[in-house]
Amino acid sequence: MSMTNLSAQQLRQAANLKEQIATLQTQLAAIFGAETKAAPATAKPAKKGGMSAAGRARIAAAAKLRWAKVRAAKTKPATVKTAVKAVVAAKPVQKPAKKKFKMSAAAKAKISAAAKARWAAKKTAQAKK
Repeated sequence: MSMTNLSAQQLRQAANLKEQIATLQTQLAAIFGAETKAAPATAKPAKKGGMSAAGRARIAAAAKLRWAKVRAAKTKPATVKTAVKAVVAAKPVQKPAKKKFKMSAAAKAKISAAAKARWAAKKTAQAKK
């Protein structure tokens, strides 16, 4: 008999029996001194490694160099050196550097004053203790 053919009463009875079996197993384990098996913790997915832009650029340059050699080998031998030199001379395109954020003098003074006020309040609270 499959589970789809069971009535609601039979399903409840099966669930109750499973609960009783589980409690009896834990009692039996307690008597014998064995630890009960806990449910296995879900394993975290492996962290995927990242690659820097410079690393990708080096790999791309090496691949272009390999393919330039293959293509040059198919053509005339004299053009191999020029093709390889052209690939080596080509530099990967770099993104412009990010503009650094500069804090204004007024903002620095405001943060400094707030920090000094916090520390003063903390020192007075400790002195009262």
